[in-house]
Amino acid sequence: MTGTLIFVIILFYFSILLIISHLISRKSSDNDAFFLGNRKSPWIVVAIGMIGTSISGVTFISVPGMIRHIDMTYMQMVFGFFVGYLVIAFVLLPIYYKLKLTTIYEYLDKRFGFFSYKTGASFFLLSRVIGSAARLYLVAMILQTLVFSKWNIPFPVTVIGIILLIWGYTFRSGVKTIIWTDLLQTLCFLSAIILIIWQVSSKMGHGFGGAVDFVTSSEHFRIFVFDDWGSKQHFLKQFLSGIFITVVMSGLDQDIMQKNLTCKSLKEARKNMLSYGFAFIPINFILLCLGILLLGFADQFHIALPDVSDKILPILATEYLGFPVLVFFTIGIIAAAFASADSALASLTTSVCVDLLDIKQKEAEKAKKIRLNVHFLVNILFIIVILAINYIGSDSIIDAIYKVASYTYGPLLGMFAFGLFTKWEVKDRLVPYAAVAAPILCYVTELLLLHFFSYKVGYEILMMNGLLTFVGLWVLRRKM
Repeated sequence: MTGTLIFVIILFYFSILLIISHLISRKSSDNDAFFLGNRKSPWIVVAIGMIGTSISGVTFISVPGMIRHIDMTYMQMVFGFFVGYLVIAFVLLPIYYKLKLTTIYEYLDKRFGFFSYKTGASFFLLSRVIGSAARLYLVAMILQTLVFSKWNIPFPVTVIGIILLIWGYTFRSGVKTIIWTDLLQTLCFLSAIILIIWQVSSKMGHGFGGAVDFVTSSEHFRIFVFDDWGSKQHFLKQFLSGIFITVVMSGLDQDIMQKNLTCKSLKEARKNMLSYGFAFIPINFILLCLGILLLGFADQFHIALPDVSDKILPILATEYLGFPVLVFFTIGIIAAAFASADSALASLTTSVCVDLLDIKQKEAEKAKKIRLNVHFLVNILFIIVILAINYIGSDSIIDAIYKVASYTYGPLLGMFAFGLFTKWEVKDRLVPYAAVAAPILCYVTELLLLHFFSYKVGYEILMMNGLLTFVGLWVLRRKM
């Protein structure tokens, strides 16, 4: 019964997305609509939809599970996120709008040259494919466990089915459709969180006030760490990492910036970025509070929790919290997963077409055909990467995503920083070597620090990576 219900919810939800896609694509399905939404998107719609894109199914599942091992200390990074959004709104967005970019990596072409441009776009493609596939993998794994494994459907078939559903409502108008489907998906996701908290609190015998008292009096309600510099959760490490992760994973990421560039003006794009960035603070705080409630619920009813933190919410929601929570959880996880994956597929298609294939130089009909083919191939690539992640495995997907981002986005951070804060030109042909050398040196440094000083490097490796790329470009600068 449970599997059938979830399957019906998926079909119903997808039907709504397909209707929205049909209504939007009737007016326009050309490349301008797919890449930039004809630059007519209302900022408030973009802002709400971007919450769902950035939160994703991984955050929905992983953040509550973090409580067991690191308490509420993830909030230190979240506070850093907002400072990062300020940097994007007031430093990066004005440049993107002034240059009228389709993809943000075109800036590197204008600033340094062809090889820098292709290097930046390539690092984005690598980063986004891995990160977005990891997010979608977690959701596919949960749906496989809850539904399809009971029907003896192999995991690869589940993954292919999910990707085909997303392809079905995005291939015509891309980001123009996604702006509106993400609005719906974010509202569903946020409603699901609130309703799950309400149900968990009720089963524990708490009203609103009782739930607040339970959370704030918990031993896990620890936000700041100032006393242990060697800890990955030290405030300075987390806060600074939050700033730089946001700058690179949002400000230097075509997926997020593509939606900003669909706004009518810089002023509206800035409103979108600030409102959406601020919303991250209460949403992540609520998810962490949900984690405390889940641990309390398990303790109260003597439920043995799984060793993998990412499985805490799914198991409790589907086996112990009752029918209403099962429905809310299913809607929330599907909404968050689709909102993250659909925009990733669109942005990857955009970057390949514009940055690697120079599609803007081709005739309209031929360019549209190329875009449709690229979009389909990107979907196939997603399937391959998700299956590879399933083979490798990970205890905490969100931690793995940030770790990968620290290595793959670092060169982008260094390249953009050098372009923005210096006036030097560089030896463009040698830039790819500097960009590749930086993460390799970072990895070696991480191993040496652990071996000789027992120092565990956290997400600050991103800053080190960016700094090494910056230094590499300085070495390759042309004499003025």
